[in-house]
Amino acid sequence: MIEETTCKPDYSNSMAEHLGIRFLPSTEDTVHAEMPVDHRTSQPFGMLNGGASLALAEIVAGHGSMSLCREDEYACGVQVSGNHLSAVPVGGKVFATGKLIHRGRSSHIWNIDITSPQGQLVSTVRVVNFILKKK
Repeated sequence: MIEETTCKPDYSNSMAEHLGIRFLPSTEDTVHAEMPVDHRTSQPFGMLNGGASLALAEIVAGHGSMSLCREDEYACGVQVSGNHLSAVPVGGKVFATGKLIHRGRSSHIWNIDITSPQGQLVSTVRVVNFILKKK
């Protein structure tokens, strides 16, 4: 099990911090996180914003890929595609479970399911990360 602090980059002053994303204990090929549905992540209508869901998914996939990279590599998101299936009102939170479905030398593909606290599927997102060498 990968503990919260093992591979966690410094997320201060980042979108992850701004959105209130918190990483939960994860494994090498599965990343867990949660995000509040509040003024930072909602539409003006009081529901979770789809863009916040996509940001959560990309951050989860990036976190997972970075934990798999060697010291001379980094992950760069290149494609995000999602479907939003249900709404979550302000005052709640959502959970993301990212599963690695392809681990190549130059790319990782993640599937991220975002659910309500009751387990209802809110969004499902596919993220492709390129694995690049640091210069």
